[in-house]
Amino acid sequence: MATSTSHQKPRYRPNVSDFLALCGRNYGYMLKWLPLEVAIGQSWQLEGEFGILVVRILENTKYTQLVEISRPLGMVEFINTPKVLVRIYHDAKLAEVLTGQQIYQLRPVYDYPNLRMYHSDEKYQVNAFLEELLKIGSQQHLVCQS
Repeated sequence: MATSTSHQKPRYRPNVSDFLALCGRNYGYMLKWLPLEVAIGQSWQLEGEFGILVVRILENTKYTQLVEISRPLGMVEFINTPKVLVRIYHDAKLAEVLTGQQIYQLRPVYDYPNLRMYHSDEKYQVNAFLEELLKIGSQQHLVCQS
């Protein structure tokens, strides 16, 4: 009698400590250039060694802010501008990506494979992408404020 053993990969389990550390680093990067007093709709550009970031304030409350961060590219016709919506939690000192390009609401974990082929740790990866974007603005020169 043959026995069948399942070779299924164990379900992905997020490492909450690593995720919170990443969100904390992102908050630290953002704090370097985020004005204390800022109005809804206000935007500015950060020019760094590796490009430009465009930052726009969408929401501003006592403890949180909603910020859109994009990196304009020269070939707009061929490539979508990388863009993320970030919730900044000032009380917890964290910055977390809420949405990215075609993802309207990030889930903590995705089954894999899935219809859209998101990675199991898509939320972590998108926040790691934010960290890379923020490195552009970490040694920035404020270009304009509107």
